Amino acid sequence: MSDAHDWNQRIIDEFRAHEGRVGGDFEGAPLVLLHHLGRKSGREYVAPVMYLPHETDPDVVYVFASRGGAPTDPDWYVNLTAAGDGTVERGTETYRVTVRDLPGEERDRVYAEQARRYPGFAEYARRTAGIRTIPVLELSRA
Repeated sequence: MSDAHDWNQRIIDEFRAHEGRVGGDFEGAPLVLLHHLGRKSGREYVAPVMYLPHETDPDVVYVFASRGGAPTDPDWYVNLTAAGDGTVERGTETYRVTVRDLPGEERDRVYAEQARRYPGFAEYARRTAGIRTIPVLELSRA
């Protein structure tokens, strides 16, 4: 197993053992576990990611394909947008979601709010400036 896989698996295990809460770098941060199918392999994968809740709709969350400021999109983003749906674990609940890639100003507004709450996201945007715009996905309970 790779170090990244081991790191993700530790977060997943802690998330599940503590009803959606984890410590360390993500202590207090809102996390979901994204279940997605590999677009080539058909295999199910799980990725822990931070989310931003919708302002008024508890059935909608936003996730950010930041990949820590890397120059390429994460696989989970490509897989979810190709499929158009997936599953999330949020707290103790697991449910299906539909996926919408936010466009333009809508994306910018949501990303700016995430960066205001969690300044690391502003740093990710600085690292990717001129290379890629970090996508924002809206996940709505199906």
